[in-house]
Amino acid sequence: MTSLQASDSGLDLARERTGMAKLRTKIALDRTTLAWIRTTVAMATFGFGTVGFFRSFREKNPTPEAIQLQQGAIRFGFALIVLGIVATVLAGISHWFTLRRLRRNEELVLTQWPLSITVAMLMAIIGLVALWHAFPR
Repeated sequence: MTSLQASDSGLDLARERTGMAKLRTKIALDRTTLAWIRTTVAMATFGFGTVGFFRSFREKNPTPEAIQLQQGAIRFGFALIVLGIVATVLAGISHWFTLRRLRRNEELVLTQWPLSITVAMLMAIIGLVALWHAFPR
C-alpha cells in the first residue's frame, strides 16, 4: 500500500467518523428538545391543575380566605402556564439555531445562560413571589 492510498483511507475514516459524530449530536439535540417539551407540558399541566383545584375549593368553601387563596393560585398557575409556553418556544429556537450551526459546520457554542438555568431561575422567582403572596402581612 502506498502512502497515497493510506492517506485516502485515513481521510475516508475521518469523514465517516465526523458524519457519525454529527448524527450523534443531532440525535442528542432531538432528545434534549423532547425533554424540554415534556418538562414544559408538565409545567403548564400543573398550572392548569392548580387553577382547577382551587376553583373547586372556592366553590365548596366560599369564604374570603378561600377566594384570596384561589386568586393567588390562579396567578401562580397562570405564571406556570406562561413559563411553559415561553420555555417551549425558546427550546424550539435553540434547537433550530443549533441544528443550523451543525449543518453549516460552524462551531457549537455553549451560552453563559443556558435555557435550563434561565427556566430554573424563573421558576425560583415565581415560587418566591407565590410564597410572598401566600402569607398575609
